[in-house]
Amino acid sequence: MRTAVYPGSFDPLTIAHVGLAEAAIAELGLSRVDLCLSEDPLGKPHLAATVAERAARLAAALGGRSRLRVTTTPHRLVADIATGYDVVVLGADKWAQVLDPAWYGGGADERDGALGRLPLVAVAGRAGSAAPEVRVDGVRVHLLSLPAHLAEVSSTGVRDGRSDWSAESGAAGSATPDGFSAPG
Repeated sequence: MRTAVYPGSFDPLTIAHVGLAEAAIAELGLSRVDLCLSEDPLGKPHLAATVAERAARLAAALGGRSRLRVTTTPHRLVADIATGYDVVVLGADKWAQVLDPAWYGGGADERDGALGRLPLVAVAGRAGSAAPEVRVDGVRVHLLSLPAHLAEVSSTGVRDGRSDWSAESGAAGSATPDGFSAPG
C-alpha cells in the first residue's frame, strides 16, 4: 500500500489540486493521497481560517473520493511533513519553494540535507514553464502529466474570481477535472 502526502494551503482547493492528486494516484499506483494542511504554513500569512476550518472545507469539497484524504500537521517543512510517506506530491510553486535555500536559513547545505530526507517527489509544471529541477544526491523526481487546461489554474485566480477553477464551488462530483476520475 503506497501512500503520498500533498502539502499545501489549498486556499482555496482548485480543480488543478484535485487533478494533480488524481494524476499521482494513476501514474504512481498509489492507494491514497493525503492533502495535508500545516497548522502554521510557511509563507502564508494571509490565511484567515483556522486549520480546522480549512480541513472541514477541504473534506466537504472532496466528497466521496475515498483515495483522497485530508490531514493536518504541526510541521512546516515539506521534508518533515513527508516523513513516513512513499511519495510527496507538489505543484510547481511549492517545489520552487522547497528548492529555495531562503526557507532553510539561507543555506544550500541545510536545504540539501532536508531534500535528502524526501521520498519520491511527484511534481507538475505550471503553464509556460517546466518544473524547476535541482540535482541533490538521493532525490528522485517524477514529473506528473496533467491536462494542459489545468496548468494555468491557481488558488490566486479563484480568489480573484475564477470560480470555474474552484473545486469547492459545487457538488462534490463537480470538482473532478476532465480526464481524471478518482475510483471509489
